[in-house]
Amino acid sequence: MKKLAIAILGLLTIVLILWIFLGDRVTRLALVSSLFTGAEQQQNFNRMHEVFPSTKMLPSDSPYEFSLGAELSLPERFSYLGNTVDTAEFIRRTDTAAVLVLHRGELVFEDYWLSGGPEQVWLSMSVSKSFVSALIGIAIEQGYIADVNSLVTDYVPQLEGSAYDQVRIKDILQMSSGASWNEDYGDPDSDINRFGRAFALGGSMNKFATTLVREFEPGTYNRYNSTDTQVLGWLLSEATGRSLTDYMTDVLWRPMGAQDAGYWLQDLDGMEMAFGGLNVTARDYAKLGEMYRLGGAFNGRQIVPASWVKDSLTLDADHLLPGENPASDWPLGYGYQWWIPEGDAGEFMAIGVYNQFIYIAPERELVIVKLSANSAYGTPQDPEASSEFETIEFFRALGAELDIEADTEDDSLDVEAIDQSSDN
Repeated sequence: MKKLAIAILGLLTIVLILWIFLGDRVTRLALVSSLFTGAEQQQNFNRMHEVFPSTKMLPSDSPYEFSLGAELSLPERFSYLGNTVDTAEFIRRTDTAAVLVLHRGELVFEDYWLSGGPEQVWLSMSVSKSFVSALIGIAIEQGYIADVNSLVTDYVPQLEGSAYDQVRIKDILQMSSGASWNEDYGDPDSDINRFGRAFALGGSMNKFATTLVREFEPGTYNRYNSTDTQVLGWLLSEATGRSLTDYMTDVLWRPMGAQDAGYWLQDLDGMEMAFGGLNVTARDYAKLGEMYRLGGAFNGRQIVPASWVKDSLTLDADHLLPGENPASDWPLGYGYQWWIPEGDAGEFMAIGVYNQFIYIAPERELVIVKLSANSAYGTPQDPEASSEFETIEFFRALGAELDIEADTEDDSLDVEAIDQSSDN
C-alpha cells in the first residue's frame, strides 16, 4: 500500500507540474478542439483575446461615431431558395450576437443578442482577411512593397523552397497561390484544423506556412486557403519592419476613428493570427465596410487608396469568377481577400466562419455587420456552410426594406406637395 501511495503521489505531482507549465495550452487546445463539433461558442467568441496571447490596439483619440438615421425595422421574413424564412428564427438559429446596419453612412439599426453588446469585441474569423488586404494596399502606397506583381519571397526569403517560392503577391491575395490545402472545418485531420491545434499548443504560424507544398500552378486555381493570408501578414511584418498590430494601429485603426480597443490573437513567437485573429466591436467592423463603400475614404481622409479598393473588387481572371467554376472551390467570386457574389448589383463582403459578415452594397448605400456563433457550422446539421447564402438573402431583404421605406417617404412628400399646390 505504501508503494501504491507513493506511486499515486508521484503521478499527481507529474500531472500538477504538467498543468503548471501547460495549463493554458491545454485550455486553448480544448477550446480549439470544440470548434466545428456543434458545441456552443457564444461564451467564447467575446473573450478569445483573454484566452489566447494577444496584442492590443488602443482606440482613436478622436473616435468616429456614426450619426443616427431613420430607424429601420428588420423584415419579419425573407425568401431563400423558394422558401419563406422567419427572421426571428433565423437570428436564433444562427446564434446571432449582433446586427448593425448603416444606410448612407447613418446608423439605422443596431441590436445585440446572446453575449454580444455595443462595447463587446467579437472574434472576426476570416473577416480579418479583408483588413489585412487593406493594409497591403496602404503598404504599397507607402513604398514598403513595390506592387502586387512582386514575388513574396523577395520580402520573405524564409518561404523559399515552400509552396510560396516565387509566387506573386497578387496570386496570394486572390487565394490562388497554388499551395495544397484542405480547409474542411468538419474534418479533424484537415490542414485548417491541424493549423488550429498547432496554434493552440504554441506552435509558430509562420513556420507552419513553410511546410506547405505546391499543388497548382500559381494564378490558375482559386482554392480558399487561410495560410495565404497568414503569409500576407508575414509579408507586412517583414516589409514594414513592424508588427501587424503596430502598423495597423497607425495607418488604419486610429485614422478610421476606432471607438474601442481591438485585439489580435498571436502565437508564442509574437506573430499575429492574420487570417482570423482580429477581435473588435461591431461598430468598428462597420467602419471598414463604410470606408470601402466610399472608395477607401473615411473620417475626413483617404485611408485606403481608391485604386486599391477598385482593384480589390475586380475579378480579372476566369478562375476568380462566381458561379459554377471548375477552377474554383467556392461559388462566390474572389478579389483581394473580398468575396463577390454573382450579379451586377456591385455587392461584396468579408465573410468569416460561424456567420461573421461585413456586407457592402454600394448601389443601395448599405453596409451591414453580422456577428454570430453559429454552433452548427461544420457539422452535418449545417450542410450549406453556415447558411452563408441564406444570410446574403437576409441582407438583400434588409436592403429591399430600405427601398420600401424610401418609396413611402417619397410618396408622403409628393402628397404634401400636392396638398400645398391645392391650397395655392
